[in-house]
Amino acid sequence: MSTAPNFDERIERRGTHSSKWDMMEPIYGVPASDGIAMWVADMDFRPPPCVQAAIEGMAAHGLYGYFGDARANHDAIAWWMKTRHGWVVEAAAIFTTNGLVNGTALCVDAYTKPGDGVVLMTPVYHAFARVIAAGGRRVVECELAIEDGRYVLDIAGWDAQMTGSERMLVLCSPHNPGGRVWTGDELREIAAFCVRHDLILVSDEIHHDLVMPGHKHTVMALAAPEIQDRLVMMTATTKTFNIAGCHVGNVIIPDKALRARFQASINAQGVSPNTFGMVMATAAYSPDGAAWLDALVAYLDGNRRLFEEGVATIPGLCPMALEATYLAWIDFAGTGMAPAEFTARVEKQARIAANHGASFGAGGGSFLRFNLATPRAVVAESVVRLKQAFADLQ
Repeated sequence: MSTAPNFDERIERRGTHSSKWDMMEPIYGVPASDGIAMWVADMDFRPPPCVQAAIEGMAAHGLYGYFGDARANHDAIAWWMKTRHGWVVEAAAIFTTNGLVNGTALCVDAYTKPGDGVVLMTPVYHAFARVIAAGGRRVVECELAIEDGRYVLDIAGWDAQMTGSERMLVLCSPHNPGGRVWTGDELREIAAFCVRHDLILVSDEIHHDLVMPGHKHTVMALAAPEIQDRLVMMTATTKTFNIAGCHVGNVIIPDKALRARFQASINAQGVSPNTFGMVMATAAYSPDGAAWLDALVAYLDGNRRLFEEGVATIPGLCPMALEATYLAWIDFAGTGMAPAEFTARVEKQARIAANHGASFGAGGGSFLRFNLATPRAVVAESVVRLKQAFADLQ
């Protein structure tokens, strides 16, 4: 009988080459000695035992050569997408990349040319803009609207922004950092927007397994099957199972012509799979991995409630309701403070490292993003510290 995961366990990560914990002080000035790292989107939990067993099996074998024969991995991906998302995926449509930032960069290379516009619905995951700009393309920021405290589409406004030089849209579904689970109708609106403006639609669904109870994620390939000829799907085990360091992502392309263009970019850039990552991902997409994930989501939902309820008691702070991901998006506009002031209180007084909202693009300036995928005691401590840092507003 498997043992239930202990997400309350405090695992020391300092001094382990952890970006999240070991770079907190150099980047944010939050002391390593007693600071709380709530920025980088990885979890402070061990992955499922099935993943650990797979790595231990590799270590016992003792040979670490090039990876070959991806059939088991493709079978695992197909099983997961069918059983968890109701989506049938064929093996020929699956490409393996060195994570989904790499997958995004490959899409930029395959489907656009230098100077072309690439559309982002901002504020959104900051790495998208980074790789678009690094590739010599133009970042086109279509800002999301806020209604009743949650992000909504502004299709009419975005239509007016288009110049005809845009070639691709990168969608974040579920949305990071806002935690929105887009409805089927919203996804179809986005698909129609892409058809209207002749855009390739790259749907990054890396958080699609981390959906809070009461919400339902819809795969873009199922929401708008009529756009298969312009659709690229991106999924991964990395966020779901906390194995981001394995740098493996799934790029799933239904259309054969788009596959050929993507394959050409892979060939040109010499991309090949990480053996450790392939073994870990194959093990994770399994019934054992699914059971672990169900326990994880229930735990994250408890952390969400604790953090949202605690932060909501601080005058001027407004948490956006978290429907998916483990990333809380908190608006500090109500404090009347400039970003430099409220950020300094969080970093210097509360000693918490959180992502700065401006890094996510237009519309993010008054926000900070907090990672809640950590033992509940740490979340509780973060709430106490934030209340103390803004005690003069009480």
